[in-house]
Amino acid sequence: MDSDPSQIPVEPIPFEHGLTHFAQSLTTGRAKIVAIGSSTTAGHGNIEAYPERLKSFLQTEYPKAEITMVNKGIGGQEAPIELQRFDTDVIAERPDLVIWQVGTNAVWQSPDQNPPSFNATAGAIRDGLVKLREETQANVILMDLQYVPAVLTPAKKEKAIAMVEAISKLARDAGVNVFRRFAFMKGLYEVEQVSFDRMVDPADEHRLHDSDWATHRVAWAMKLAIVSGVKKAQSSVAVPSRPSQAS
Repeated sequence: MDSDPSQIPVEPIPFEHGLTHFAQSLTTGRAKIVAIGSSTTAGHGNIEAYPERLKSFLQTEYPKAEITMVNKGIGGQEAPIELQRFDTDVIAERPDLVIWQVGTNAVWQSPDQNPPSFNATAGAIRDGLVKLREETQANVILMDLQYVPAVLTPAKKEKAIAMVEAISKLARDAGVNVFRRFAFMKGLYEVEQVSFDRMVDPADEHRLHDSDWATHRVAWAMKLAIVSGVKKAQSSVAVPSRPSQAS
């Protein structure tokens, strides 16, 4: 990490729920993560996407476990289309942890790209969370939008904030975690005072995709949140007390 050593680095907002199933899978020595989403997940240009970086970080953190990362990202997709792939791309993989990156394309895409409506996207996220709960044992993390100029224009900012809030509510209602990328990257911009020129891929004329530096920070932050979620799950396991002996 090449942050200014004189400055306290921004850290992710902790998960609300322990990653119980993922923590158990680590103890067995084998854990599988499925990452599904759009270009943030699939990768963009020559920049290595966050799932591969996250896998490397977690493997270093848990060297005794064999961690598999299955990247099912497809650029340009949004929740309604991704939901149609769940049976083959997520559930069939029998994951221990699912990271579903959602919301950006419903906000950013122009009308000629025929993006799904806000309500259609929210409905698909809701249905997807139900499907994951009913058909897998996996812990689930939703990843919300990136904090970048493309979604912060006067025409899009209000919708972007509403989508972030909707994702948070859907996660809360379903009892799953959110990796709050929007808030984390906003912290990089406002607290660490990292410029958008550094946070956005310089080759992206739309000012939408994260730079190599920002992708690294996001993956590292996700790793910190997951490790904290594993510790939370482990600490919630009750230690049986010894029965008292009669004198």
